[in-house]
This record gives sequence, C-alpha cells and structure tokens, in this order.
Amino acid sequence: MFGPQSKMDIAFEWQAQFHILRPSIHARRANIIVKFQDLYGFTVEGNVDDVNVLNEVREKVRQQGRVWWALEASKGANWYLQPQISISQGIGLKSSLKLSGFVNAITLKKLIRKGIPPVLRPKVWFSLSGAAKKKSTVPESYYNDLLKAVEGMDTPATRQIDHDLPRTFPGHPWLDTPEGHAALRRVLVGYSFRDSDVGYCQGLNYVAALLLLVMKTEEDAFWMLAVLLENVLVNDCYTTNLSGCHVEQRVFKDLLAKKCPRIAAHLEALEFDVSLVATEWFLCLFSKSLPSETTLRVWDVLFYEGAKVLFHVALAIFKMKEHELLLTHQVGDIINILQRTTHHLFDPDELLTVAFDKIGFMTTNTISKQRKKQETEVMKELDLRLRRLNSIRTDEK
Repeated sequence: MFGPQSKMDIAFEWQAQFHILRPSIHARRANIIVKFQDLYGFTVEGNVDDVNVLNEVREKVRQQGRVWWALEASKGANWYLQPQISISQGIGLKSSLKLSGFVNAITLKKLIRKGIPPVLRPKVWFSLSGAAKKKSTVPESYYNDLLKAVEGMDTPATRQIDHDLPRTFPGHPWLDTPEGHAALRRVLVGYSFRDSDVGYCQGLNYVAALLLLVMKTEEDAFWMLAVLLENVLVNDCYTTNLSGCHVEQRVFKDLLAKKCPRIAAHLEALEFDVSLVATEWFLCLFSKSLPSETTLRVWDVLFYEGAKVLFHVALAIFKMKEHELLLTHQVGDIINILQRTTHHLFDPDELLTVAFDKIGFMTTNTISKQRKKQETEVMKELDLRLRRLNSIRTDEK
C-alpha cells in the first residue's frame, strides 16, 4: 500500500476508487441506515440519500480529474509549480509573463477549491504545501537517520503515542493493524524528537494517520506533518499549554460574532462556549468530525491557502444550520445538531461553497491582527492559571 506505484497501478487505482455505492434492496425500499466504505477505507453510516450524495460527488470528482489530466497534457506534469502571483500582486501588471502567472494563480486556486483528484493529491500537496522544499534542505537520509536515533527511546511523548495508537480510527482495515500502528508510531515519534517543543499532542495521531493514507509513504507523511506544524498552522497550537489553540478559539468566537451575529448572540444567551466543538475541529483539522473525503477536500485548500481555511469551514458549519441552532434551548441540543451535521457532510462542494461564498472574504492579515490581539489575553490567562496551580500544590505540601 505504501510502496512505489507504476502508471498501471495508478490508473487502476483511479478507476477502482470511484466505484458506485449501491445500498441493499432493503435500504432502497426504506430510508434506513446503511454501512459502506469510503475511498480511504473508513466505514461510514448513512442513509440512502447519503449514498446518492456520495455517488454524485464522486462523479464530479471524475469530471474534475479530466480537467487536471488535460492541464497536465497541455502544460506539463508539474504545471502548477510555475511561478504563482497573488491577487494583490496582480494589480497593474504589464508584462505578459506576469499576467500569465496571475491567470495561472487564479486558475489553480479555483481548481483546488473544486478538489484535487485523489491520485494526484500526494504529489500536489507535497509540492504546493512547501513539504518538498523543506525536505530538500536536509540530507536524503534524514528521516531514516532520525528513526535510528530514536529507536528504543522512552519519553512521555512515546508513552502517550503508544497509548493513543489503538484509539486512532479503530476498525480501519489498515490503520488498525500492527503494520498501521507501527507506521503511525514511527511518524509521530520521529516528529516528537524533531520538535521537542511540540513533542506529541493528542489530535496529531488523527492528522498523521490521515496523512499516511493519502501520502502512501511514511517519509512523505512525516514531511507533510512537519510543514503543517511549522509553516501552515499558527505557532504553539500543539505545545504543552496549547496556547495557539486557545488563541484560535478566541479568534473564531470573534469571527462568529461578526459573520453570524444572530447565531453568536443566541449561543451567548445559552452560555454555550464554541470551544466545546471547535477545539476538536482545530486540533484534529476536522479529521474526527467530517467524513474523510470531505476532510481531504478541506485539506486541499488548507495546504494551498493556509490556516484561515479552518475558520471559513468552521463558520460554514454553523451557518449551514443557522435556522436549527436558533431554535435550540439547551447546550446539548447545539452539540447534537453540530455533530450530526458534520458526520453527514458528504458533499464537500456544499460545505466549501458556504465557506467561501456565503461567509465572505477574510484576509490572512486581518486574522493575524486578531491573533496578536488575543495572544496577550491568552498568555495572561494561562500564566494566572499556572500560578494558581502552583499555589495549590504548595498548599498541599
């Protein structure tokens, strides 16, 4: 599963991945719950409508794949690596070369939002995320040397990783096997020694597991995890005090008040803390909440446009259920609605359309300013909490 693939293997995989899901005859007669496997081996529960949605989505992916293949045929296999120019740089462009780059950037952005074909996903992610560049800065033997150096070492991180391995997507036909556990362990332990400030944080097991399924090789999954934590996401999301995650939660709460004011006011009236659901979304990058095929469509955009995508998607989930949420009277009802919604979001196009078209434009600079504003308050809170904890420990002595 994780070895090199021939063109024939890739072609076969491309065809095999998009089989049509057919519920049983009993399921067709009644709108009952059926179980089926998605493209990445996860068992999914849904009704017949969910199966129909997935079939429609897969047909769209087939069509989108033809667009990517056509571009590869006309512009070359790595056409998306041509110099990209952002929209802000595009104003006043004069040379045809720069204009061509500008057009390519817009084309690529639109294509990625419509989805990267699963067969092309590993190489496109690896190139556009910066993982390939990061890997190129170290010796070729870096990953293997790292694994040899940490072999047999026992740390709090390795003990927590060993504890979490069997709880990472239990029941998956590859991840939940000795081979899958061993591969995931090597990626997580390797990274825990690469960055001792992060070490290991619960949530990374789900992210790394999904990266393994997509990237096919441990080493590529390792570098994708590295670029994700070191370049794509905000700093300190996975450090011991989770300060970065606390900052993101506060920024998200501010954005919810701005983009969805009626929902925010209603949640505040019910004393509902959005971190009850959003913490898992941001730490696991939706991998535990959304169906895997939808999660990976979110990650397509995440690796190209950056961490602001997480805010777009989180806001979209609330926005899509605005009417239902405004009718709630209990905190538990809110959680149930959001969990039910995320688990059955089999149509990534529906989610991403709301995320980018209905939520509205958000610049990285604006979000960065909000992060800086919240960071001071978060650090004050964490410092106060630490002092209180130390005081309690002193009293107990």
